[in-house]
Amino acid sequence: MRSIIDTLDLTVGEIEELCDTALDMIKRPKLYSHICDDKILATLFFEPSTRTRLSFEAAMYELGGHVLSVTDMATSSASKGESMADTSKVLSAYSDIIAMRHPKEGAAFVAAENANVPVINAGDGGHCHPTQTLADMLTIYREKGHFDGLTVGLCGDLLYGRTVHSLIHALSRYEGVKFICISPSELRLPSYMKQDFNVEETTSLEEAIPMLDVLYMTRIQQERFADRQNYERLKDSYVLTPEKLSRAKSDCIVMHPLPRVKEISVAVDKDPRACYFKQVENGKYMRMALIYKLLTDAEEDHSREVRPSVSDGKKCVNPRCIVSVEQELPHRYKKDSRGVCRCIYCDSEMV
Repeated sequence: MRSIIDTLDLTVGEIEELCDTALDMIKRPKLYSHICDDKILATLFFEPSTRTRLSFEAAMYELGGHVLSVTDMATSSASKGESMADTSKVLSAYSDIIAMRHPKEGAAFVAAENANVPVINAGDGGHCHPTQTLADMLTIYREKGHFDGLTVGLCGDLLYGRTVHSLIHALSRYEGVKFICISPSELRLPSYMKQDFNVEETTSLEEAIPMLDVLYMTRIQQERFADRQNYERLKDSYVLTPEKLSRAKSDCIVMHPLPRVKEISVAVDKDPRACYFKQVENGKYMRMALIYKLLTDAEEDHSREVRPSVSDGKKCVNPRCIVSVEQELPHRYKKDSRGVCRCIYCDSEMV
């Protein structure tokens, strides 16, 4: 049974196929309006969400399906100590596909290993957010017409920004893509990602912006900070204004996964290069395409995916990892391209 936990679970060809399907859904909505008439989507959201949860639900309704929704960990059996493995098994009995968000990194992976239906990761802590990336990819494709050779500026919280991590994974597979990472030193991209991708780092948005084809703004995420003082110090590090955007190329596009706080002035909304509200609409269509693909694949393959890993005494010490709260989960790892042992759940280096 195939699930989507990371953008790397999709090949380049599959991402492009999803883009094509989404574009066809935009052009011919009636053709797809009843393809999920007898299907149920369970949305399991243990973190606050407006766009992602409603986007999934709107996508399923537009496909003719039905939705069961859990919007708060406090109202679920997780508040009683139920494990993620058990929760996913229970939801499998009620639904045909699950979309889930969880504050712990790797939670969606655990759910996918135990569910009897496809699981879509709708964000796991600061780790991955593949469906936001699919929305981003469709937005870039519709606005730029291609992915190759782009210079992409990523600005804000790059350490905990799961949307940034997923987008880098997706775009790095195209020829000639360059990333300029703009952040305070405390919120730089994780070191393991800098080793694997074509990344340039700077603290200056003003210096980077003239070089960019895509500017991807992100908010500084209060919920990821253990120390409130650090958040207060960093929260307004970057604010995009019309004056700063005037230095950008005429065909540069400005993106943001939303919600925004102060990092993009509302005055920028009037600029034709502002595409963040287009991302919202594109997200619904890409989620429609992904639900359709996974349900179609599931009809042909009922086996559960098992990802190879090793468990031999090494430990994950990431406090945000799912193993930090679910004590019976074995600490498992895989080796990356450099031979480094990384947690199978959260990708942190094992010790």
